[in-house]
Amino acid sequence: MSAGLMAYVWEGLRNTLLLTVFGALLGLAFAFIAGLARTSKRKTVRAIAMVYTEVFRGFPSLVLLFALIFIIPQFGYQLNPLFAGILALALNIGAYAAEVVRGAIRAVPPGQIEAAVALNFTPMQRMRKVVLPQAVVAMIPPFTNNLIELLKQTSLVSLVYISDLTFSAQLIRASTGETALVFFGLLVGYGVIAFVFVTIMKLLERMAARSLGRKVSSGLFGAKKVAA
Repeated sequence: MSAGLMAYVWEGLRNTLLLTVFGALLGLAFAFIAGLARTSKRKTVRAIAMVYTEVFRGFPSLVLLFALIFIIPQFGYQLNPLFAGILALALNIGAYAAEVVRGAIRAVPPGQIEAAVALNFTPMQRMRKVVLPQAVVAMIPPFTNNLIELLKQTSLVSLVYISDLTFSAQLIRASTGETALVFFGLLVGYGVIAFVFVTIMKLLERMAARSLGRKVSSGLFGAKKVAA
C-alpha cells in the first residue's frame, strides 16, 4: 500500500478512536447525570431525566448527526463536524447508559443504605461511600456493551464525509478497485479495536471489584461472576 493510502488509514483510525473515546466520556457524563436524576426524590428532576432518556433512545444516531451538521447551521451556528459526531453519539449512548446507572443504583441492597443512615451519613456521603462504589462494579459489564456499540456507530459519520475508518476504506477501495480485501481489512480493524476496548474494560472491572474486596471470575459461557 502506498504512503498516500496509508495516510488515509491513519487519519481514519485517529478519528475513529477520537469519536469512540470522547463520545464514551461525554456519554458517561450524560449517563451519570441522567441516571442519578432518575433516582431523585424531586418529580421535576426525574421528569427531565426521563424525557432525555426516552427522547434520545428513540432518535437514531444518524438522524441526530444530520440534525447537528445540517439543521443547526440554519440558525447561524456551525459545529465542527468531528465534534458534531462526538456529540450525536454521546447523546444517544448516554441515554442508554443512563438506564444502566439507574438500575445499578437501585440494585444496591436497601440494608446497606439503612446502615449508612444509622451511621448518620448525609445523602451525599451515602451515595459516595456506600451506593456508587458497589453500583459501579455492576455498571462496568453493560458499559462495555455500550462502548462496543458506540464503536460500531462511529461508522455512521462516514455518511457526512468525516474521515473515519469506514470513509478511509471507501477512499482506498475507489483508488485501488479492491473491494473484498479492503472491507475484510476494515472488519479486522474494527475487531481489533473492539478487543482492545473490551480488555481495558475487563481490567477496570477487576480493579473496581478488588477495591470492594470482591473477586471477578469467569462463569458459564464466559459470563462474569462477582463474588464477595
